[in-house]
Amino acid sequence: MSDRDRKSRFKGPKTGGRGGDRDRERPERHQGKPQGGRPQWRDRDAKGAKGHAKGEGPVILYGWHSVTMALANPQRRIRKLFVTENVARRLADEKIDTRVPPELVHPGDIDRRLGPDAVHQGLLAEADPLPGLHIDELPQDGIVLVLDQITDPHNVGAILRSAAAFGVKAIVTTGRHSPEATGVLAKSASGALELVPIVEVPNLHRALGEMNEAGFLTVGLDSEGQGDLSVVPLHAPLALVLGAEGKGLRQLTRETCSLVARMDMPGAIKSLNVSNAAALALYIGSTRLGLMG
Repeated sequence: MSDRDRKSRFKGPKTGGRGGDRDRERPERHQGKPQGGRPQWRDRDAKGAKGHAKGEGPVILYGWHSVTMALANPQRRIRKLFVTENVARRLADEKIDTRVPPELVHPGDIDRRLGPDAVHQGLLAEADPLPGLHIDELPQDGIVLVLDQITDPHNVGAILRSAAAFGVKAIVTTGRHSPEATGVLAKSASGALELVPIVEVPNLHRALGEMNEAGFLTVGLDSEGQGDLSVVPLHAPLALVLGAEGKGLRQLTRETCSLVARMDMPGAIKSLNVSNAAALALYIGSTRLGLMG
């Protein structure tokens, strides 16, 4: 049973309590064990669970940036908010509108829900998923990222963060073989989940075809590409297409792209982690399109 289906509630005290020094960036491992001998409500991403249909919920958001950005997003409906005493004090000091009455808990209570390795910083929210865009609603300017079955939530979260930094208009991903926009992904995105719209498509080949017809230049990124991204002709709207770690772009994806480009490296290693490759490609594309200011 997933944490979306459980009806459990935090068992910790509502007010007061210990743990003030455990709200630091990396919480300590909780010493006690709940019934059953293992932590309850572990984050689904940590167990390798895949994506969910839009409209299911709630999604789990934790960590300062992820939750406070969600609180500031009027499109995000917050259902519940769990905070430690230190975090409640900080929220009040910074005059952050929590939108729902927060429930005071011990850090260990959040540990038991997420697992001891989650860097929750004493803050956890349950919220509804954000509304997504449709493929035909993509802006006709700037840059869009397309992710071809990238399943690691840490990588997708890091890509979202880079996308927000470079003003990416949207991220297109598949409904299957992609991580949920919750938990680990949201934490890795550090608030960017609230800033970059996500388009979830059932068939990436068909979506790329529609983008080609709409005037997008769809550029697949591959170490065996026909030319270097820094010199091949580019124009807006531009869609940069990234493949999964190890597998790279699928064959049908490669064939559907307008062109396939590489990013030449001067060093002995010629490839990058996909999230680093995304950041470099965005820098090159933004510079080439005159979007850097």
